[in-house]
Amino acid sequence: MLRIARCLKNSNPGLLSLVCFLLVCLPLASATAAVEKQSNSTADHTKFEELQQEFDSAPEVTKACLGCHTEASKQIHKTTHWNWKFTHPATNQELGKKKVVNSFCGSIITNYARCTSCHIGYGWKDDSFDFASEVNVDCLACHDTTDTYRKFPTDAGHPAYVDKPFPPKKGKIWKAPDLTHVAQNVGKTRRQNCGNCHFLGGGGDGVKHGDLDSSMYNPSKELDVHMGVDGLNFVCTECHTTDGHDVKGSRYTTVAKDTHGIDIPGRDDESRATCESCHGLKPHTETINNKINDHTDKVACQTCHIPYYAKGGIPSKTWWDWSTAGRMDADGKHIKKKDENGYVTYVTKKGSFEWGENLIPEYDWLSGDIRYQELDQKLDPNAIVPINTFNGSYDDPDARIWPFKIMRGKQPYDKGNNTLVITHLFGKDSEAYWKSFDWNRAIKAAMDAAGADYSGEYGFIETTYHWPLSHMVAPKAEALGCDSCHSRDGRLANLTGFYMPGRDRNELLDIIGWLAVLGTLGGVSLHGLARIAMRGRRKD
Repeated sequence: MLRIARCLKNSNPGLLSLVCFLLVCLPLASATAAVEKQSNSTADHTKFEELQQEFDSAPEVTKACLGCHTEASKQIHKTTHWNWKFTHPATNQELGKKKVVNSFCGSIITNYARCTSCHIGYGWKDDSFDFASEVNVDCLACHDTTDTYRKFPTDAGHPAYVDKPFPPKKGKIWKAPDLTHVAQNVGKTRRQNCGNCHFLGGGGDGVKHGDLDSSMYNPSKELDVHMGVDGLNFVCTECHTTDGHDVKGSRYTTVAKDTHGIDIPGRDDESRATCESCHGLKPHTETINNKINDHTDKVACQTCHIPYYAKGGIPSKTWWDWSTAGRMDADGKHIKKKDENGYVTYVTKKGSFEWGENLIPEYDWLSGDIRYQELDQKLDPNAIVPINTFNGSYDDPDARIWPFKIMRGKQPYDKGNNTLVITHLFGKDSEAYWKSFDWNRAIKAAMDAAGADYSGEYGFIETTYHWPLSHMVAPKAEALGCDSCHSRDGRLANLTGFYMPGRDRNELLDIIGWLAVLGTLGGVSLHGLARIAMRGRRKD
C-alpha cells in the first residue's frame, strides 16, 4: 500500500480517484457477493401472501405450507419418521419407537405426550392420533432456520403458544416462538434441526447415542472431519440423503458392508449413508504394501476411524439403573445427586446413572441381521438380556467388525412370565410412576394399554443395548494404528473365532515364522559373505 502511495504521489487526480474507488469498492462488492452466496433459494418466503398473517397454532402454519407444497404431508405419511413403525425386511420384526422396548424410558406407550415432543407432528397424545391428517405434520421442526422454534417438552409435539415456566418451579421461562417469523424464514434442513431431537434423545444431551450430542451442532474438524465447521461443514443430509422426505440410513437396517461402492448421482439409489458410497471399496492410496485396503472386507471403516466417542466435552450415559428409582430424603422430597463434574448420578424419578467421556468403543461383528427383544419374547432371568443383537461372525461373508456404544443398566421385567415389561411413567394420573412411584400399578397400566400380558409380579434385570457408531469421525492422522488391534491386549482382544497376527499365538506357526526369519537372515548373511569373497578374488 505504501509503494502504491509513493507511485501515485505525483500522479494526476483522476488516476488517484480511480485507484481509491477500486481499493474501496471492490472489497465491498466481494463481501456482498459472499453474503448473497449463502442462499441460493429461488423463493423468498417473507414475500409469500399466505405467510403474511398471525398464526394462532403451528398446524395453521402447515396448512399455509401445503398451499404450495401440496404433496409434502402425503410423502411424510409414508416415512418411519412419521409412523414410528417399521417392518424389518429380513426378520419381519415390527420395530420403530412405537414397537421397540428400550433401556431408557422403556416405551412411548402411555407416555405419548412426553415422548412425542420429538415427533414430526402435532397432537400425538394418545392412541386416537390421526396419522392421516396433513395439517398435523410439523414442517418447522425440520425447516426452521431461526433457531427460535422448539417443541414444548410435554405438549405432544406442539410448541408453546404463550411464554410459560418450564421446568416448573425452576424460575425459567420457555419462550413461545413467533410463528410468522419462523414460517417466513424456513430453509433446508441443518444440523440444528436434526440435532434438536437426535442429539438430545433418551432424556438429555448425549444420553443415547454416544456419537451424537450438542457438541455436534458446530463441531471442529477434530471432533468430526465431515461436519467440522472449519472443514467440510456437512449437514446431516449430505449423507442421510432424502427421497420424498424419506431419510436414508437407519439403525434398524444398518448396512454392515456396502459392496456397491461409490454411488453415481442419477444412476444409483442416491443414498450416501455408508462410508463406501463416497470413499469406495479401496479407500486408501495404493502402495507396495496394500494391507490396509485388504482389511475392508472384515473391518468397517468406523472401527479404525472412530477411535473414541463422546469426545466433544459432553459425556454419554453408560449405565441406567431403574431399580434404585423412587427414593426420597428424610423429608419425603425428591433426591438429586451430582458427581464432581456436575453430571447427575441419581434422581428419584429415574434412578442411578453413570457417564463417560472420550470412551473407547466396544467391538463386535455386524452382518445386518439385527434382532430386538420383543415384549412377549421369553428371556433368561439368570442372564444379562440383550435388547438388540447384531448377529455376525468371522465366517459370515456379510459381516464386519464394527464399533459400538453398549448401553447397560437395569430395567423392570415380568418375573412370572419372564418377559420384559413397559411402564407408564408420564402423566398426572395415579397410575403414572412419576406420580405414585408404584411400580406395579405403572407397569400394569402400560401393559394393559399395549394389550400385553402381565403376571402382576415384577423384578429388575440387567440389559444391554448396542448402538453402532458412525459419527465423530477423527482426522486420518488419529486413526488407529496396526498395534491398536494386532497386540496381545489390543482393542479386539475379546473377539474370538479367528486367528489375528500379533494377538494370537500358534506354536507351529510361531516355529515356522521364526524359521523363515532365521532362514532369511542366514541367506542374506551367506549372500553378503559370498559377495565379499568374490570381490576379493577380482582384486587378486
